[in-house]
Amino acid sequence: MLKTRIIPTLLYKDFGLVKGVRFDSRRAVGSPMQAIKVYEMRGVDELVFLDVAATLADRGPDFELVDDLADECFMPLTVGGGVRSLDDVQRLLAVGADKVCIGTTAVERPEVIDRAAARFGAQCVVVAIDTRTRDDGTTTAWIRSATHDSGRDPVELAREMEHRGAGELIVTSIDRDGTMTGYDLETLGRVTQAVRVPVIASGGAGSYADLLAAVTDADASAVAAASIFHFTQQTPAEAKAFLADAGIPVRR
Repeated sequence: MLKTRIIPTLLYKDFGLVKGVRFDSRRAVGSPMQAIKVYEMRGVDELVFLDVAATLADRGPDFELVDDLADECFMPLTVGGGVRSLDDVQRLLAVGADKVCIGTTAVERPEVIDRAAARFGAQCVVVAIDTRTRDDGTTTAWIRSATHDSGRDPVELAREMEHRGAGELIVTSIDRDGTMTGYDLETLGRVTQAVRVPVIASGGAGSYADLLAAVTDADASAVAAASIFHFTQQTPAEAKAFLADAGIPVRR
């Protein structure tokens, strides 16, 4: 049985890390290099590093920054934000990213997913599906840092991305992002039931119980979180212990 991964998320904007609340990232929270060194000492399973300003600024990834961060990161590192082409994927992998996270481009230019998976392998292609629930109760996938409703059903989009070669999906609730009120288990569960690739729960974790619920109630393969580790006394090590005590296999 695969072990459940605990994955801290680092949100980067302009010159430092920020706290996001429903994808509105205004509060500066520190240096990405410092955060990586802290998580390195804590022995977390993986890290996700997302440049939340790149797409709206119409620029690509900061390859020099990723190169510097990867030199200090000895755990698997997923990098996203501003990835628009196969060349961007290649360059990120070349400077030290283990996986590349693609969101807006997966919807607007889905052939990039096919090409990246064919050239570099599905294991390093992660597709981000950011979801929001409309007033009528339907949930759709949003792109361009949650500023544009694609109109796509998350489940249908997830199936397409799996078919195109994505090796993993990260499903984030925009409505719950940074609120620490728990994951959107309903949407998450719909996606995990529709695909065979691992699905990472993201957006809303506020307690160890929320992490457990994502695994037991929505069948997530991994849990990503930011605020719970940055702004509370809760730690990845304690989260693993909590899951292990509940009978969930984790990496110790």
